[in-house]
Amino acid sequence: MRYFILLIVACYAVSVATAAEIRPAVGETVADLRFKDVRALPRSLADLGKKQAFVFAFTTTNCPLVRRSMPKLIDLDARFGPRGVQFVSVNVGPDETIRDMASQAIEFEASFPFVKDADFSCARSLGATRTPEVVVLNSERKIVYRGRIDDQVRLGGSRLEPTRRDLEEALNDVLAGREVVVSETSVDGCLLTFPGRPPLDLHPPTFNRDVAPILNRCCAECHRDDGVAPFSLVSYPNARSHAEMVAEVVVDQRMPPWYASPKHGKFRNDPSLTPVERHVLLRWVASDRLEGDPGDAPKPRSFLKTDWKIGEPDLVISMIDEHQIPATGYVDYKRFLLPYVFMNETWLEAIEIRPDNRSVVHHCNMAYATTDGVGHKTFITGHVPGGQPMDLSRFDEGVAFKIPQFAVLGLEVHYTTTGKEERCRISVGLRFPRKTIHKRLQNFLLDPHGIAIEPGHGAFPIRSSVMLTQDVTLLGLFAHMHLRGKDMTFFADVPNQPRQTLLQIPNYNFGWQLAYEIAPGVNRFPAGTRIEALAHYDNSSFNPYNPDPGRVVRYGQQTFDEMFNGYGFFVDNHENLGLTVDSKTGVVRSGRLGQNSAEQDVE
Repeated sequence: MRYFILLIVACYAVSVATAAEIRPAVGETVADLRFKDVRALPRSLADLGKKQAFVFAFTTTNCPLVRRSMPKLIDLDARFGPRGVQFVSVNVGPDETIRDMASQAIEFEASFPFVKDADFSCARSLGATRTPEVVVLNSERKIVYRGRIDDQVRLGGSRLEPTRRDLEEALNDVLAGREVVVSETSVDGCLLTFPGRPPLDLHPPTFNRDVAPILNRCCAECHRDDGVAPFSLVSYPNARSHAEMVAEVVVDQRMPPWYASPKHGKFRNDPSLTPVERHVLLRWVASDRLEGDPGDAPKPRSFLKTDWKIGEPDLVISMIDEHQIPATGYVDYKRFLLPYVFMNETWLEAIEIRPDNRSVVHHCNMAYATTDGVGHKTFITGHVPGGQPMDLSRFDEGVAFKIPQFAVLGLEVHYTTTGKEERCRISVGLRFPRKTIHKRLQNFLLDPHGIAIEPGHGAFPIRSSVMLTQDVTLLGLFAHMHLRGKDMTFFADVPNQPRQTLLQIPNYNFGWQLAYEIAPGVNRFPAGTRIEALAHYDNSSFNPYNPDPGRVVRYGQQTFDEMFNGYGFFVDNHENLGLTVDSKTGVVRSGRLGQNSAEQDVE
């Protein structure tokens, strides 16, 4: 036993000595750094631009010293950022996701980049061993300081004031062109756990027994023959040939697409993999990727034999003429009415907007119009990147959408060019209710137009709110921004109660604008509740999609401008319509015809 203990101690000593030998010394030049941003995009040191100095702070979301030190970093960024110093938070939490990292930036209202060092290559290149250790590079990418922020916060407690502000002094030396007086200090904090050699998998998963059921549940809807995804994953050969790509998106949690923080709210359409499912997929990719016994394979999923996601519609309304889209340039929004008049009050259970040329339609909004006009209260649904059609049958509350008598449907389409001339015709599919209707779907819209986003700002905040004038149950939330949109969080302020976070989208993705369907009965609010949304916009040069980080960005419908749309969909808690409708026409057969709920007002 003593021999084995000595052997373990010796191996540990060798590993520590090896780590110390390969740790780059202060004064060495860093060739490059690789990491991923909050959008899960691979980025490098060059993406940070030319700066007088770079400060890389190694962090996790749960290290207590990181949490106590983050305000110090934010203060230093406010003072040194305008002087050409670039701060970066480098997340090295082994079990922390990009979404967790993005939520931390929102929590502390930090405007500098938060990046993920998933393979610890940044930590190794800069010689970091603890959090919140900081490493400073000068404009020539030489390591000029490594160590603590200051000596105030320690593992056992803290001083009232630091005796020396080490990071601040180092930055003053760099900006003054002097050699850093104290170039290395010891660091209190949480020791980094570098990845070790994976253990031998004695019982590796197989595709048929372990992997296929996961892909069937979470991926086959899109990744199948004739699906919207670029390749299929339903067969063993297809999954094996895309195994590394599967592993990457699973680690980043880019797929299945979902952008809500798991810390806030419960959503019925959350397609996320469970931790166990992620572990199984990653083990299979890391192993020999065995097919296994064909007898273990699950029954293939069946899909509707129709091009419509809502199933075959009861009524299809199409544009009369095609729209012609030029090869290049920006296309003004197209607004038009569909050639159909609802001669009776009509109730809808499912609505889908379907372009015959999806490549040119960035998004399309639909509302009904009457002699009273059109507005956000007549909004019905939209077609957006990565979105799903409105299907109210998924709710058990007997919810439907009402189209008033003599109304028509209007579309607002944002086309994008593809490099060649294109054509597009848009159709709308409608499905009528089969069950008794108890409640009418309503919505509110947070849509501030007084937007003026500062040039270069990495997390410019904008807020908007609405006061509920009736007792409601929220059924869903939806956020829409443009290329600078970074995150959006919805809150509920019930009188005399603590603030509740309804939904946080910490890494908003312009290409996947999802609706978030709230679990039934979860969010019930009395009249007088204020619903607020807070969004941040990244108008910095680090935003890879930013058209022009040097200008003030104002409200506009084109993507080089910005928007703030926060939709809430709800029903009146006290409404009980008791309507039955003709399943072929959507026209009321019995019940309180024409009953309306109070409309929602925005203060």
